[in-house]
Amino acid sequence: MKLQFKVQPYQTAAVDSVVNVFDGQPYADGVRYRVDPGKSAAPALLDDAGFRNAELTLTSSQILTNLHNIQQSRGLPLSKELKDPVKVSAASLNLDIEMETGTGKTYVYIKTIMELHKRYGWSKYIVVVPSIAIREGVKKSFDITADHFQQHYGTKPRTFVYNSSRLHELERFSSDAGVQVMIINVQAFNATGKDARRIYEVLDDFQSRKPIDVIAANRPILIIDEPQKIEGDVKKPSKSLAALGQFNALFAIRYSATHKIPRTKVHRLDAVDAYNQKLVKKIAVRGITVKQLAGSSAYLYVDGLEIGKGADFPKARVELEVQTAQGIRRQVKRLSQGMNLHDISGGIEAYKGLFIRDVDANRDIIELSNGDILGAGEVTQDVTDDTKRRIQIREVIRAHLDKERELFTQGIKTLSLFFIDEVAKYRDYDREDTLGDYARMFEEEYEAVLADTLAQLDLDEAAERYRKHVEAIPVRATHEGYFSIDKKTGRSVDGKIAARGDFAGMSDDVDAYDLILKDKERLLSFEEPVRFIWSHSALREGWDNPNVFVMGMLKKSDNTTTRRQEIGRGLRLSVDQHGERMDNPVTVHDINELTVVTDESYTDFVTALQKEIVESLSARPRKASVDYFVGKHITIEDGSTSVLEQVVAQALYDHLIRHDYIDDDGHVTEAYKEARAEGVLASPTSEVLLPVVDFVWPLVDALYLDMPKPVDGRKPKKIPLNEANFYRREFQELWGRINHKAVYQVKFDSEELITNCVQVLDKSLNVTVMQYVVESGKQVVELEVEQLETGTGFKVSETKIEQSAVSAGSTVKYDLLGEIAEKTQLTRRTCAAILTGINPATFAKFKQNPEQFITEASRLINEQKATVIVEHLAYDSLEDRFDSAIFTENQTAQDLSKAGDKLKKSVYEYVVTDSKIERAFVSELDTSQEVAVYAKLPRGFFIPTPVGDYNPDWAIAFTEGTVKHVYFVAETKGSLSTLQLKGVEDAKIECARKFFASLNAKNGDDVKYDVVTDYSELMQLVTA
Repeated sequence: MKLQFKVQPYQTAAVDSVVNVFDGQPYADGVRYRVDPGKSAAPALLDDAGFRNAELTLTSSQILTNLHNIQQSRGLPLSKELKDPVKVSAASLNLDIEMETGTGKTYVYIKTIMELHKRYGWSKYIVVVPSIAIREGVKKSFDITADHFQQHYGTKPRTFVYNSSRLHELERFSSDAGVQVMIINVQAFNATGKDARRIYEVLDDFQSRKPIDVIAANRPILIIDEPQKIEGDVKKPSKSLAALGQFNALFAIRYSATHKIPRTKVHRLDAVDAYNQKLVKKIAVRGITVKQLAGSSAYLYVDGLEIGKGADFPKARVELEVQTAQGIRRQVKRLSQGMNLHDISGGIEAYKGLFIRDVDANRDIIELSNGDILGAGEVTQDVTDDTKRRIQIREVIRAHLDKERELFTQGIKTLSLFFIDEVAKYRDYDREDTLGDYARMFEEEYEAVLADTLAQLDLDEAAERYRKHVEAIPVRATHEGYFSIDKKTGRSVDGKIAARGDFAGMSDDVDAYDLILKDKERLLSFEEPVRFIWSHSALREGWDNPNVFVMGMLKKSDNTTTRRQEIGRGLRLSVDQHGERMDNPVTVHDINELTVVTDESYTDFVTALQKEIVESLSARPRKASVDYFVGKHITIEDGSTSVLEQVVAQALYDHLIRHDYIDDDGHVTEAYKEARAEGVLASPTSEVLLPVVDFVWPLVDALYLDMPKPVDGRKPKKIPLNEANFYRREFQELWGRINHKAVYQVKFDSEELITNCVQVLDKSLNVTVMQYVVESGKQVVELEVEQLETGTGFKVSETKIEQSAVSAGSTVKYDLLGEIAEKTQLTRRTCAAILTGINPATFAKFKQNPEQFITEASRLINEQKATVIVEHLAYDSLEDRFDSAIFTENQTAQDLSKAGDKLKKSVYEYVVTDSKIERAFVSELDTSQEVAVYAKLPRGFFIPTPVGDYNPDWAIAFTEGTVKHVYFVAETKGSLSTLQLKGVEDAKIECARKFFASLNAKNGDDVKYDVVTDYSELMQLVTA
């Protein structure tokens, strides 16, 4: 697979910001000069000529004029002069480009190099980076973009990494024409090691020359990547910054998301802009919170909540301690309302008296019988670090598989990244399999979570392809660590991390990056089994992979690494198997979401992250003033630009004051934000402002921060509403007819229920006999040690199936009446009447398999109860109605892997379907000329029934004149046979028929409700 690159307008804008600073500089394809041949050079070398960059011919005032034009057009503060705020500098002119991590700054500065060469002929460049990691990443970027730039410019940069033992490359850098780029890490010219000092020394193996002198003679242009890691700060500039001055640069261009020493800023694309323009991934967070239980030491961890159809939903995935044959183990169980934790645990005392009082999928919480409430991601009691890490690993795997199911059919590979602070936690060479504690936890949790995930898959073609794909990958092959390598042992080791000085926290190991950087494309391919990457937390900068969708921070928190640095490795937009970037503005944030799994609470992590983002925006204008507006460029209706003059800026400022759109300090008020959002901003009376007023509001918008708040990764994913369809007259009229709340009355005869139950139990109760297999075997005749070790020392000679019988009088473990009464919500007296009325032969089935007898008898009784109740049911509609907000606020967990393409006629932009039948149904609804608008009804809309709330599937409004019944509410089912629609489900449908019939009778409406198998049957019903 080969990564594809395309011209992005936002990147071109960053390139133009630099190139236009030198508008008016004449083109010169390099100044020929005689390269210093050195004292020991052969005579033939004395004629060798090189090509250095031509000097700037523009005056300081000309450059400042160009700068002001650029800064005004980009809403940046105007530079008063070109001087730096510090005494030492990399060059006489320093230009700052601010670009958020993940937006492609390396691509931008490579393109800037190509444009500067094309416009002005400058050809000698040095890219300065703060670490080996970034150096390797930059070199990789130059390599993979070479063909792309060759196509656009007819040439490509020739690059090499500076190495003091390969100084012949400096000769070529100096003498060759064309674009020449040297990449150098700061340790190579400002460290205490012998190799670093060589750049300043007269070297015998370099014809008695100093490498720095040969470099400086070229008047190179410096590209400084991540300058904040190199230069120190205003009060204490680093030695590295002073050393850069010896490169004799023509000028320097500095690229970073967080500049520490502010210089001449010519472009800004900060965190807020990048998110709002959908240039980086959206962030989701899964945090872990420790919470005490009232008067209990029970261990519980709420893994998440699930929804589905059925009386036992919603369910909560809860980890608790369970008594097993191997002792007490922690297991994840799916728990519903009413379940007894003491029973689930196998009788562990700590859970005595605890049961699930409520499972609320809308609030993502469970409530216990003692009144405690636990939310998803909360764990009880003081837990060890190992327990937290195991939970984090499980959460990463679950988040990974959820995302992978969604993206697999779209040809997008999902990668997850673990950051750890000690290699031994992943790779332990004292163990035979070399797995560290975290790797063992991963493999155990991966097997369990994968099995659970596959068990929940639909039985359709796409799900089957995904199943085959993941089942074909051995667990040992799907995770890999990228660490430094000890050259003596060949083993992974903790990298060499500088503890102090200019390079504190940085690693200078090359080996750790080979696979993760040089084979980036291979990692993106489905053919490569590695999906989970483990890396040292110190190796954090310098590389990223566009398809990292989940990150697990399995490390102690520290003050040297910010949350923005950590998540920066996964912010880049993803690519598919063709290398195409997934940046469609409609779906970009549906696909591109980075989930961060941390051992902090969601609130703590998000608060700290947003604080870091706000601090990074300190230079962004926040107050309205006349000076702020003067000179700003605006784009008017015909696409041309206009510059705001003093009189217009004053009129705009006065207008904002007059309508309380800004406060006394110049800050934008809530009144402005609300009026702007609702499109009701006051019209100005000023004649100079009126012609441009519609085009100046973005200047005001830029003054307040619409902070991108990370979403809770455990909360449901919202499917966006198509407001145009939702507010269509046809749908609003349909919604107005059906959104009544209602109550029901029911009266029935218990004797009738008892008689029906007795008859159906005698006829339909089937219970299988409990069986077990008896195997007989003998020890092999000649036993070897290997057979003992492998368990093959005995050989089975005979197997026999036996049947187990339980005495009917043995009711110690089974409270037969109590359990059936609990499952059917009938009195013990009614249950006793049913059981004493059945045939003795039917009751005798209890001893064959007590568990199945209770389960099946309860199911059949519930079905009969539902049938009897429905026959005696009556509805009364109320004046109270369902709020339209349920279409957006009451969405619960959505599996977006089951969402198809964007829809044209639905009130939602996508529909998550439960089956092939529904998918086909949606496709025909969306393309039908007869259908005006339709909705899959949200779960917040329900009809109350005695056997549980019922949520119909579809509300459909047809185009008037095309059908007889314009308004239709439908339930889609694969078959209408009584074998497939029976019992509770059938009862709910019959209740719905009575509900809509009562609405039509009371309000004089004609809303038709029915069950259909497909679109053709629907059309038969609405046209009849």
